Amino acid sequence: MQTTPEENIGPERFYFGELGRGRFLIQRCEACSRAIFYPRTFCPHCGGETLNWFEPSGKGTVYATTSIFPAGDAEPYNVSIVDLDEGVRLMSRVVGVPSDAVSIGMRVSAHIEGSEEAAKLVFAIEQGN
Repeated sequence: MQTTPEENIGPERFYFGELGRGRFLIQRCEACSRAIFYPRTFCPHCGGETLNWFEPSGKGTVYATTSIFPAGDAEPYNVSIVDLDEGVRLMSRVVGVPSDAVSIGMRVSAHIEGSEEAAKLVFAIEQGN
């Protein structure tokens, strides 16, 4: 995929647009070969300006996690920082388990919940974890 998405809409809008279509993409710098997340127009590692989009494996490891306890009767949920196997770190949630069941070092895999503007990237615990 090219550095500049079609229609020249910018990397953040392109990322969320593709997420809304069910595709999780991140960027890789052509100059230094490092993966990049959050979407950008140049490489934060080497300053390279040629960034290509690719679909990562979606597999990663929980780096940090915390539980949020909303007011009222709402269930607690976690906010987790995940290191993808491709070398980028991002913030999301681990779903499908109680918030206190998520632990540092746990293997997870990415999934997209929702579609279009409501799409969000979340993680689920990998089988055998």
